[in-house]
Order: sequence, then structure tokens, then C-alpha cells
Amino acid sequence: MKFLVALLFTNLLAAQVFPADTLVTVPANPAKGFHHDFILFVPKKTPVGKTTYLLVEPNNTGQLSDSVAVHRKHAEFLASVSSVGNNVSTELLIPLLVPVFPRPASQPLMYTHALDRDVMDVAEGPLMRPDLQLLAMVEEAQKILSKMNVPVHPRFLMSGFSASGTFVNRFSMIHPEKIKALAIGGFNGKLMHPQKQLDGTPLDYPLGIHDFEKRFGKPFDIAAFRSLPQYIYMGSMDDNDSVDFQDAYGPGEREIINNKLSPNVQERFALCRKIYQANGVRANFRVYDAIGHRTTSNINLDVIYFFMEQVKE
Repeated sequence: MKFLVALLFTNLLAAQVFPADTLVTVPANPAKGFHHDFILFVPKKTPVGKTTYLLVEPNNTGQLSDSVAVHRKHAEFLASVSSVGNNVSTELLIPLLVPVFPRPASQPLMYTHALDRDVMDVAEGPLMRPDLQLLAMVEEAQKILSKMNVPVHPRFLMSGFSASGTFVNRFSMIHPEKIKALAIGGFNGKLMHPQKQLDGTPLDYPLGIHDFEKRFGKPFDIAAFRSLPQYIYMGSMDDNDSVDFQDAYGPGEREIINNKLSPNVQERFALCRKIYQANGVRANFRVYDAIGHRTTSNINLDVIYFFMEQVKE
């Protein structure tokens, strides 16, 4: 990998843009804080020597597997072929990072790709704190891109759909100061709430921030989260719901969601929207008519326009 980066850097010194799509697999480096590989995609025509933004889209393999190769292959596909993130990357000509986090079949309740409570309870080993590992990956990507003569801002963009949308939502609650702007969709209508309770019921992670300071060793930065630009979207026919599955939520979490919000995805989303608005969150909510659990070219275009406006600021 070091040779590849050095070669790219040498070739780009005299160039003004990247001549071709470039895909780099960065191997795991526990000494630097990440136990898993990540994929770095730089699209063709990305300007060289001009400061830009890095886009991060967490991987969502959509299945359990103990094979790292399965998750890597899907992450490579998301980065370089088809995803909301790839659309944004290729249209805005900005680099894209996709982590290769596992979703192990041998630990079926460990919903790593959604940053669930089970994985955040891991006290040691390669699965411990994927959020901090992702921050370490971003730091390494910034160094690599600098060597490629593609400097990026310290804060980064985030995109996610379905489980990766849930990941981004939860990650943004923990580290809002690290993010320039985010766009998420298809997240089962359930957002993490920027409040400690709902109708008198405590909301622990990942439902809310009741145990935030105890869990993360710092207070919730409500000011940073409120000021974070967000594009949050759902299809009006999206009824995909992970709430009823044990790998996504425990029995107590499921009971709170269904009783305090709604067992219906669309009703739940509407209530979450009201809660975010009541908390002064800087979010643009959008419902797309006659769309199920998927994205479309129009949705992707709206996300692109959203990010385009944010990087102008």
C-alpha cells in the first residue's frame, strides 16, 4: 500500500486532476487505532492540490458472515460501484471512505453495521468501539490523501442508508463536532433522541442520551448536534422495520419504541421528526411519495445538492 500511495503521489505531482477512478484498500492497523481494513475511493477528475472534503459511508453488507472477504467485497462495491456515497463522491469529485467492519455470524446479536448497543458494550478486542476505530480510519485517510496531494478538511461528510443510516445517526450523536454535514435514509423510522427521557421513560443508548455521559465519558454536546446540518429522508411506502429483530434491539428497547413511539414505521418517523424539531436540530426532513426501502436517482440527486450547499459554507 505504501508503494502504491508513493507511486500515485509521484504521478500526480504534475497533474491537475486524477486521471482515473482510484481504489485503495488500507489494511487494518491496530497500532493506529483501527482493527479492520478500510476502502478509500478517489473518483476520476478529482482536483489535485485543492482542499476538499472527505465523505464517509459506513459499510452495510446486509448479511451476517464470519468471512472478512464477504464484507470487504461489499465495501468495495459500495465505494466504487453503487451507493448513495459513490453517487455523491463521483458527482462532487470528493474522496470516499468505506470501512470494512465485520458483522459476524458467530455473534449474531452484534449488529456492528448499525452501531448497536451490543457492539458498543464490547470491552476489548477488534470489535471494541467501532466509532473510535472509524475516527482513526479518517485520520489515516487524511494522511494518505495529503500524500496524494488531495488535502481534506478536518471535519468530514457522512452518508448512510438503512443500517448504515442508523450507524451515522448514532455516530453523529457521539461525535457531532467531527462532522460537517450528514444525510441518512431508510433507517426504520427510528432516530436516536437528543434527550434523556420520553414521557418519563429513561432513554439509554441507542434510544437516547440518558446514560450518555456514563457510557462515553463526556457530556452530550447538544450545541454541536443542534448546529449539524442533516438531510433525513424516508420513502412513504418504506415499511422495512428492524425493531422486531433481536440483533437490532433488545426486548426492553423494543417495548419502549413500540409503546412510546409507534409500531408503525411511518408513524414512528413522524414522531421522531417532531422530537428533533422540538429540540432545535438543524435537520431537513423529506418524505418521498410512492417509494419503498430503496433510493432513487432523484433521492441521490437531492442528497448531492444538499452536500453541495454544505461544502460551500
